[in-house]
Amino acid sequence: MAFSKLWRRGSALVLALAGLFALDALCFRTRLYPSILEPDSSAGLLELVLRREQGAQAQYGANLIVTLGDSRFAYYPRVANALTSKTGFAFRHAGVAGTDIRSWYYQLRDLDPTRQRYHAIVLGLDDYDDEDGPYDVADDLTTLHYVVARLRLSDVVDFTRSFHDPMARWSALRGSLLKGTVLQQDILAFFSHPLKRIQYVRLCNRGYEEWTYGFVETSRNVAGLKIDWTNLTATFPPDNEALRDQVTRYVLYRPYPQTGKRAAFRRKWFGRLIDTYRGSRTRILFMRLPRGPIPRPDNLVSKPRGAVREYASRPGVLVVNEHAFDSLETPELFKDAFHLNNAGCARLAAMMAEQVSGMVR
Repeated sequence: MAFSKLWRRGSALVLALAGLFALDALCFRTRLYPSILEPDSSAGLLELVLRREQGAQAQYGANLIVTLGDSRFAYYPRVANALTSKTGFAFRHAGVAGTDIRSWYYQLRDLDPTRQRYHAIVLGLDDYDDEDGPYDVADDLTTLHYVVARLRLSDVVDFTRSFHDPMARWSALRGSLLKGTVLQQDILAFFSHPLKRIQYVRLCNRGYEEWTYGFVETSRNVAGLKIDWTNLTATFPPDNEALRDQVTRYVLYRPYPQTGKRAAFRRKWFGRLIDTYRGSRTRILFMRLPRGPIPRPDNLVSKPRGAVREYASRPGVLVVNEHAFDSLETPELFKDAFHLNNAGCARLAAMMAEQVSGMVR
């Protein structure tokens, strides 16, 4: 009797879990829910960019170059494309603010499933060296919230193992198996106002290409900013408390101990992306972005040798001169401590178009 009762309970539990997984798969492993994700959320924004770029691919032909990066990779594709008659290439930007190379790998896998849609892929990076920060970047669960709709069942084990911390691994395992656990806030918001959500998604799908392609960044700058790197102090332009907060919190810091974890993380995911395109016509380009209005001197920290420099000799891999955009590292071309302003975006677009097209050609 006891065994029979235990068997029934065990069977009921297995059936309940199977039903939960089946329901989760029906909603989140099909187009059913991902197509109506909140466009302003992490996952929704990545999906919106993915749909926009998939729709644009047929319009630009074979000589198409796509760029990926986070919010610091700010430039105007329309300015770069105004030079197409000279460069021979068209540029599209598939970057999403807050993402990293692990996100780009999963995003690009679905953006270019045949590995034939792009003449080149440009990855915008802060640095070619791999400086460790305050935490292990491999344990950044932000990636899960961006790529949750892109993860397949075959990704579960590998994606989970890419995290090091046991709690991060558990979250990655649970989220990649049962995507609803990651999207629960989005789901609750949808059922609160379903019609409003659907209307907003449709509006974004119609207008996102025009809004982003024609976007004009602010013209404000941070002229007057001065940094004493010896004493880690700064002088700020008046009435710019946001800049003061940014610089104080994220710029004026003592280097963290260098463990090599960031180098290992980037080596792994850069390597995977490069291997994916091995033997194809597509070139992978690494490009160091303008670092800031007053970049930190390199001699403040001894960094491990960067993964980018190791991959520079690989077939199909090109590395843009790391000083190619040093002329843009001035307070007049930045709107804050990290991001270019209108003039900076326009100049980077023109300079990048000529630099990258020359290397690819």
